[in-house]
Amino acid sequence: MPNRLANETSPYLLQHADNPVDWWPWSPEAFAEARERGVPVHLSVGYSSCHWCHVLAGESFEDELTAAYMNEHFVNIKVDREERPDVDAVYMEAVQAATGQGGWPMTVFMTADAEPFYFGTYFPPEPRQGMPSFMQVLEGVRTAWVGRPEEVAEVAQRIVRDLAGRELDYGKAGTPGPEELAQALLGLTREYDAPRGGFGGAPKFPPSMVLEFLLRHHGRTGSEGALQMAADTCEAMARGGIYDQLGGGFARYSVDREWVVPHFEKMLYDNALLCRVYAHLWRATGSDLARRIALETADFMVRELRTEQGGFASALDADSEDPATGEHVEGAYYAWTPDGLREVLGEADGESAAAYFGVTEEGTFEHGKSVLQLPQDGPVVDAERIAGIKARLLAARAERPAPGRDDKVVAAWNGLAIAALAECGAYFDRPDLVERATEAADLLVRVHMDGRARLSRTSKDGRVGANDGVLEDYGDVAEGFLALASVTGEGVWLEFAGFLVDLVLDRFTAEDGSLYDTAHDAEKLIRRPQDPTDTAAPSGWTAAAGALLSYAAHTGSQAHRTAAERALGVVAALGPRVPRFIGHGLSVAEALLDGPREVAVVGHPEDPALALLHRTALLGTAPGAVVAAGLPRTADGGGGEFPLLAERTLVHDLPTAYVCRHFVCARPTTDPVELAEQLGTVRP
Repeated sequence: MPNRLANETSPYLLQHADNPVDWWPWSPEAFAEARERGVPVHLSVGYSSCHWCHVLAGESFEDELTAAYMNEHFVNIKVDREERPDVDAVYMEAVQAATGQGGWPMTVFMTADAEPFYFGTYFPPEPRQGMPSFMQVLEGVRTAWVGRPEEVAEVAQRIVRDLAGRELDYGKAGTPGPEELAQALLGLTREYDAPRGGFGGAPKFPPSMVLEFLLRHHGRTGSEGALQMAADTCEAMARGGIYDQLGGGFARYSVDREWVVPHFEKMLYDNALLCRVYAHLWRATGSDLARRIALETADFMVRELRTEQGGFASALDADSEDPATGEHVEGAYYAWTPDGLREVLGEADGESAAAYFGVTEEGTFEHGKSVLQLPQDGPVVDAERIAGIKARLLAARAERPAPGRDDKVVAAWNGLAIAALAECGAYFDRPDLVERATEAADLLVRVHMDGRARLSRTSKDGRVGANDGVLEDYGDVAEGFLALASVTGEGVWLEFAGFLVDLVLDRFTAEDGSLYDTAHDAEKLIRRPQDPTDTAAPSGWTAAAGALLSYAAHTGSQAHRTAAERALGVVAALGPRVPRFIGHGLSVAEALLDGPREVAVVGHPEDPALALLHRTALLGTAPGAVVAAGLPRTADGGGGEFPLLAERTLVHDLPTAYVCRHFVCARPTTDPVELAEQLGTVRP
C-alpha cells in the first residue's frame, strides 16, 4: 500500500511511495506527529539520480524488518534536496560541521523541534569498513533517546547555537578590484593540474564556473595563461570518458584525475553551464572542438532532457539495467567491450572504433568494459567514417534499457539552460535552439510565475510544485531571461528579469547588502541558509549579483548596480582565498570591472545589416557585456523595447552600434569590424 509520498510531484519522493517505511513529506504535520508520539524524527535527504540513495533504499528502506523498526520508533521524513535546497543546506551544514564531510543520502536524527542531534550519510545493511549498519544506528539513536533524553536535548541545542553563530559578515569587504582577481588567478594556477587539466585530484568535477572566470579574465586582461588553462581543461574533458562521445553531454564527475571513468549521472545544470563555457571558448578562440562540444551538448539537452511542456528535466540516472544480468548497475548504458563493438559494427569497423575510442580487452571501467574516450595518441580516422560509426553505435545503444529520468523541472537549472541554448543558437545560426530556449522561458512564466508575486521552485508535467523558489531560482532565471532578451531583441524578457531582481531586493537582501538563500517570509528553519560559495552550480548569492549587475547595465538603475556591488563584497573576501569555490562570483566581478559594457544596436529588424551588427555584438568577448537590438526608442517611449535604445540615431541611415560603459559611449559605428574591435572580439 503506498505511503504519503504517493501524493507528491517529486520523482525522487515517488520512488519511495511504495516503501514499507511510513514516510512523511517535510511538513508541520510530521513534526506534530513526532511531538505527539514522543519519538525522534529521522530525516533522509537525497535526489533521484543519486546512486547511493538507491543503494540505501534497496538495502534498508525496502526491507520489511528495518521498515517496521523505523515506523515504530521514529517519524520518518523523506526530502528531495532538489525541491528543498533550503532544508538540505541547513542540515548539510550541520553534518559537515559535526563530521567534517557530507554527501547524499544524508541521514539526520532530530527532535520534534527540528533540532538535529545525530548525523550521517550512507549506512550499509551490515557493519562494513568501520561503519555501523543502518539498524545499529537506528537502535543506538533509540537507546539514547529513551535512556539519555537530557543529553540528547543538550546536544541538539548546542548544535543549533553553533549554527546560529555562523552568520556571515562580508559587508565591509568592499568591491573586488583587479588585485583580488589577480590573486584569485594566482591561486587557481597553484591548484591547476597541468598534465591532465582541471583542478585538484580525484574525484574531479568539471570546473564550469572557474572556466568561465578564466575566459572572462582573458577577455578583460588578455592573459594567455588564463585562456590556456581554460582551453586545455576543456579539451581534456571533451576527450575523456566524462563526456558522452556518442550522444553528447557530460556526466556528473570523474572518479579519477584523468577524466576517464565518470560517475554516470547527467545533470541539467552541469550540461547547461558547460554548454555555455564551450560556446564562449569558441567565441574567444574559434576552436572547432569547442564548437562541436557546445552544439552536441545543446542537442543532448534538447533530445534527452526536454519535457513535453517545453521545460528541461533535472537529470538522468547513473544506473540502468544490465541486459546480461538484469541488475541495475552504474554505466550499463554507456560502457563497451571490443566484442560489443565488433558485434554492432563488424570486424573492420569494430577494430577501428576500439582503437579510436580507447576500448581495450582489459577495459577502463568494470568487468572488462571501457568508457569511450578520444585518446590524444589515437589513430586518425576519416571523419565521415567516424560519423557513420558513431551513428550506428548510438542506434545500438538506444536499444539498451535507458537510465531513468527525473522529469522534475527546476526553475534555476532551466534558467541556466535558457541562457546556454539562446547563446548557442545565436552564435551557430541554430534558430531551433533559440526556439527551445524561448519555450522553456514561456513555461517558467506560465507555470512557475503564473501571475504570483514570487517564483515557484519546481513543476512536473505542467503542474507547479508546492515549494517557493530560493535565491538561486531568482538569480538563474533572471540570467536566462536577460540572455534571451539580448539574443531575441524582445524586451519582454528584460521586463520579466526586472520583476525577479526586484523581488531579490525586496525579499532576500539584508540591510548590509548580504543575501539570504530564502525569502524573509519563507518557512522558518533552525537557521536561515546563507551560502555564497558555488558548488555544482552558481550559488544564489553570486547568481543574483550577476543578474542585478546585468539588469543595471540594461536600464541604468543605480539601485540595482549598488546592490550588485555590495553583494560582491563576498568575492573580495573569498576570491583570493578559495577561488575554486566562488568561480561564478569571480566571473561577475570581471564583468563589473569591465563595466560591463552596454551595447545598443539600432536599425530595422528586417535589415540584414542589423542582423550582422547584432551577431557581432553577441560575439564580443568583453566580460558580461549586455546587448540590446532593435528600433530606436523615442523620447516618448515609442519604438524600441530596450532602455539602451533610447534616442539612438542611425548614422547615414544605416544600422548603427553604440558601445558604452556607464552610459558613456564610444564613437557609434556601422562597421562590424570596428564594432568587434571595440568589444575585444578576436574574430568578427
